[in-house]
Amino acid sequence: MNAPGGSPELALTIAQLTNAAKEILEGAFPPVWIKGEVGNFTAHRNGHWYFSLRDATAQLSCVVWSRDVKRIPAPPDEGMQVMAHGQLSVYAARGQMQFMVRSLEAEGEGLWRKAFEKTKAALEKDGLLDPARKRRLPRFPRRVAVITSPDGAALHDIISVIQRRNPGVEIIVIPAAVQGETAPDSLVAALDRLSRWRGADVVIIGRGGGSREDLWAFNDERVARAIAASPVPTISAVGHEVDFTIADLVADHRAATPSAAAEAAVPVLADIIAGIRALGEGIRSATELRVRDAGHTLRQLSRDLGLRSLRTVERRRARVQELAARLETLSPLATLARGYAVALNEQGGALPSAALFTPGMHFAMEMRDGRVHATADDVIVRPSAKAARRGAA
Repeated sequence: MNAPGGSPELALTIAQLTNAAKEILEGAFPPVWIKGEVGNFTAHRNGHWYFSLRDATAQLSCVVWSRDVKRIPAPPDEGMQVMAHGQLSVYAARGQMQFMVRSLEAEGEGLWRKAFEKTKAALEKDGLLDPARKRRLPRFPRRVAVITSPDGAALHDIISVIQRRNPGVEIIVIPAAVQGETAPDSLVAALDRLSRWRGADVVIIGRGGGSREDLWAFNDERVARAIAASPVPTISAVGHEVDFTIADLVADHRAATPSAAAEAAVPVLADIIAGIRALGEGIRSATELRVRDAGHTLRQLSRDLGLRSLRTVERRRARVQELAARLETLSPLATLARGYAVALNEQGGALPSAALFTPGMHFAMEMRDGRVHATADDVIVRPSAKAARRGAA
């Protein structure tokens, strides 16, 4: 036999045989989907994943090269039933048949759900899902930034809604890839541009509907952290109403659709004008009412003050009259008016006692209507007065 390997002289090297087997296998088996149970999973430090897929009677070694790892949402768990798409080949260095996996799906939402919950837990641990950190959207934005694909229907819907509601609002588009392997990096870069610019009042980030894989960039942890770090209030608008992503959890506001995001971001101009008019009318009415109330209060206070002043004057007049009457009663003039007189010495001092008089002493008598000068001819002092004078002496 002259064929390679047909005789000892034409023996094949191990490399030739394994390479030939690799070419035959890869030529005979186009990329296919296989299914089985995951076993012996190992994530190597070089970024490759190694594991086996098995069923009841057989098993197959599998590898996911590092360049393909990012296409898979999360590493599979031990014992997980998965479907793998890839190419059957031979690993020449070991002469081992293996299946090179390019994409991997678990039954149901296993891998996707695992990746989603892992990312959610990491963000929750850092407090990025706390409702208390969410900001209110500005009531009257002047400039709205939109991070999305410039070629997508979502952008058209957002622009149409905003222009219909308020043509005066400026729309700034920051283009980004919204699906595929480059989408997370592209979205993070767009958010970084927005943060450095700081010229927008609010930002809408999102895209239209699509498959789970199409929307997966908005479940990326890096994208979520960039949204949370945005200095501008954020609206997440990913897919349709039934779609829910990590971006929805960290954004300040979640909109079911891009159109709904535009409605949340921009109020209707006519409503703003009507509101301002209503506010002005309310202020005018409130001012008029306040003026009327103040005038009524002032008039009432004026009346009350007049009454209180009159009462006070009357009370004080009555008091003065009372005091005057009392003084009148106690006044010496009043005593004189009743027929009494007061004896005065030459210096004008009162002589209230007979003991102060001496025979021949000049004195005056103060009467009600005048004064009479007199001389004491005789002084008669009662015994009690003499005794008092001696005691005083």
